Amino acid sequence: DFEASFIRLIDKVTNGSRIEINQTGTSLYYQPGLLYGGSLEHDCSPSRGIGYYLESLLCLAPFMKHPLKIVLRGVTNDQVDPSVDVLKATALPLLKKFGIDGESLEIKINRRGMPPKGGGEILFACPVRKVLQPVQFTDPGKIKRIRGTAYSVRVSPQMANRMVESARGILNKFLPDVYIYTDHMKGVNSGKSPGFGMCLTAETINGTVLSAELASNPQGQGAAVLPEELGQNCAKLLLEEIYRGGCVDSTNQSLALLLMTLGQRDVSKVLLGPLSPYTIEFLRHLRSFFQIMFKIETKTAEEEHTGGEKVLMTCVGIGFCNLSKTMR
Repeated sequence: DFEASFIRLIDKVTNGSRIEINQTGTSLYYQPGLLYGGSLEHDCSPSRGIGYYLESLLCLAPFMKHPLKIVLRGVTNDQVDPSVDVLKATALPLLKKFGIDGESLEIKINRRGMPPKGGGEILFACPVRKVLQPVQFTDPGKIKRIRGTAYSVRVSPQMANRMVESARGILNKFLPDVYIYTDHMKGVNSGKSPGFGMCLTAETINGTVLSAELASNPQGQGAAVLPEELGQNCAKLLLEEIYRGGCVDSTNQSLALLLMTLGQRDVSKVLLGPLSPYTIEFLRHLRSFFQIMFKIETKTAEEEHTGGEKVLMTCVGIGFCNLSKTMR
């Protein structure tokens, strides 16, 4: 049902798409239309997080005809997809690097929704651009501060404070500037299911943002998680992400590579941590759709003096130009 919901979402943001699904639901014929955009609303399936839908909208939004402004309803934080908090903290700064910025670029969380019932609501707005800038993004820089959000819905507000204490216990050993907000939503804004979780981001002096997150088990599934454990594990995940390093965290590798591919006919370079399996598959798709190959150079830990092995990805953009952008 979440895939059917995704197809309906794609149908809403485009104009003239043709979609045919056979009776058994095993084959899909899709003829793309124009990316249209505008002001929209969509109810996402609660079996996957809003992040599942938002990831693809982030790829498409800059190339619409009209600036996209969409309200998505469903599960804001779960254990499968990147949460809305992480995409807000990491994907938006990444889009700005490619020249997609302005006041109208935002992700706003109106309500939180935890699985299994959801009930969250977010607003995503993105301006359109005619062309993307090439980027040279090869030096992640040193980490200057750590920020985060500990959220709790339909449980004691004390849960968030307990997560913050245990996460800071680990992170303060490395860095004094650690600030984790507590976000306790009440009433209608807290969705339909109880839960809590944490999202941490590390920012460097060069504007790189690395993130990690954890959420509690959905109501009625799996063992109960202690907030102290969750806070500690989330801090360790962030340290793991920092060790992997690179200029883009592992959640957004594919978004960065797509925007590099669609850039002007100029060289773009990005330093990444080890490629995730998702990114490797995504590179194959880029090759079959755009006939574009990346030059991949590995940098060993000794050369970089930091963390794990890194990969320097270089490509020349295809010079994609958004011709449907309305002329003023």
